[in-house]
Amino acid sequence: MSVEPPPSPSGRVLVVDDDPTVAEVVTGYLRRAGFAVEHAADGLAALASAGRSWPDLVVLDLMLPGLDGLEVCRRLRAVAPVPVVMLTARGDEDDRIAGLELGADDYVTKPFSPRELVLRVESVLRRGRAVPTTTPPQPALGGGGLALDPGTRRATKNGGELALTLREFDLLAHFLRHPGLALGREELMRDVWGWDFGDLSTVTVHVRRLRAKIEDDPALPRLIQTVWGVGYRFDPAPEGDSA
Repeated sequence: MSVEPPPSPSGRVLVVDDDPTVAEVVTGYLRRAGFAVEHAADGLAALASAGRSWPDLVVLDLMLPGLDGLEVCRRLRAVAPVPVVMLTARGDEDDRIAGLELGADDYVTKPFSPRELVLRVESVLRRGRAVPTTTPPQPALGGGGLALDPGTRRATKNGGELALTLREFDLLAHFLRHPGLALGREELMRDVWGWDFGDLSTVTVHVRRLRAKIEDDPALPRLIQTVWGVGYRFDPAPEGDSA
């Protein structure tokens, strides 16, 4: 009788890519970084693998034969909010934005540095894990009917549970820690994503997704207001409407 190996302390990553060379390089770098890695060459194989053993994170190529990466992401997220790091081709901005709209947490554009991908994976997982009990508890955050517990990573609005992705939770926590301040998209990318540079549409898409979950009317946001020419401002008790 076979015995399954113990889980990796770094986590289990499912790599979904039909290019055997890319898959071999990505898998090798992730394993050297301490991750348990499984590879799937197409979307159906990825869903089957996730069904057997749910991954801690998925590295997902959007351009897959048969079932494309967007549909794979959609089906995975219908089961549970597994973190997703997308692999996209340079210039495929529409697909990248579509992936972010589905809740992908990060992306890397091909051709990419395997070491950069490992750092992105580690960053997403690090932000998503609960605060260890050996560290002092982080204070709860709240405002505008919202309540966040950074330790358990639970968020509610008027007592009702909010289903937030890792980045959405981090973004909302950042807003709640800085009420009334105008925050630029570059600043948000640096402080929430940990990137010194990157595609600012990532921030725009996540703000739009967050508004859809916390605003009474996302078309007329009152909590996360647009500051034209700057970025966004969180107002716990705003007056008037903002576009």
